[in-house]
Amino acid sequence: MKDSKNFPELKNDNVLRAARGEPVDRVPVWVMRQAGRYLPEFQEVRKQHDFFTVCRTPELACEVTMQPLRRFDLDASIIFSDILVIPQAFGMTVEMHPGVGPVFPEPLKTPADLAKLTPDGAVDRLKYVGEALTMMRHMLEGRVPLLGFTGAPWTLMGYMIEGGGSKTMSKAKAWLSDYTEDAKKLLAMLTSAIVDYLEMQVKSGAQMLQVFESSAEHLTKDDFMKWSMPYLKEINDKLKQRLIEQNIPLVPMTIFAKGAGHSLAEQATLGYEVISLDWTVDPLEARKQVGPNITLQGNLDPQDLYKTPEEVRELATVMVRKFGKSRYIANLGHGITPQTPIVSMEVLVDAVHKAL
Repeated sequence: MKDSKNFPELKNDNVLRAARGEPVDRVPVWVMRQAGRYLPEFQEVRKQHDFFTVCRTPELACEVTMQPLRRFDLDASIIFSDILVIPQAFGMTVEMHPGVGPVFPEPLKTPADLAKLTPDGAVDRLKYVGEALTMMRHMLEGRVPLLGFTGAPWTLMGYMIEGGGSKTMSKAKAWLSDYTEDAKKLLAMLTSAIVDYLEMQVKSGAQMLQVFESSAEHLTKDDFMKWSMPYLKEINDKLKQRLIEQNIPLVPMTIFAKGAGHSLAEQATLGYEVISLDWTVDPLEARKQVGPNITLQGNLDPQDLYKTPEEVRELATVMVRKFGKSRYIANLGHGITPQTPIVSMEVLVDAVHKAL
């Protein structure tokens, strides 16, 4: 399909075909965080540049997005960015500390802090992501589809209140009970910005989108249904409505709610084309839960990539055969970890392509 930005014609559309339930000539595979710390060439870029400088500089973001594609026969690229660019666009300071991860020096402590946020115009402050997407579409020369992504409202709220990653999310969960209306206000604010952000990504060249509800594991099923699901549904519904109104072709949407294997049947009602699974979910059980008309993505344990090449090949082959060739995108059950051996990625990609 021709595009106003004159993007090159797509040569390998297996990921998009799998997302839409169309036949594929091989099972497609990509990996969450595939452009990242396990690659020595990424480490070289990071020696020269701060993490968020890489995110905010389209040339650098495209370079690191391209790095895994030079090494591996992957079926998709995902733009290098971070879910926390939205809190940054809301005026919050986010720092990336070595060995610690993201840190918010001034997290939200009480509802009074919501007044400090600047959600109006947030998407304009994220234009660098759109510029990187457009640049990357041309750099790819149609080799594979380009994915965009965002964090989901509950996950972003958690970081903004906890001040970084958390093993308990106790402060964010306290807001749900102690400041219920303010929690809803913050989630609605984030949802609105996310819809704007994803719309901008599609207009900039993203051919598929993933919504990361990475902190779903901290919610009970009842709380997931109350504090995550309605906002996930609103994101999908509103984005598609906007694209239709502007006569822009829809792109497949993936939801990845890590730790929400208890709610796969419910996730299947959200309208997303793809449900990504963490490694705790059995593929056969997942298929039973979501039915035949939704694509599944996943779900090798990232820790399995530390095993021998022979073991990695066997595990990947068994995984693919369980999921089958129809409506399936091979991936990990979460992001690839920093010390993963390069050979494991080579074996994983090869094994997926040869499994069926």
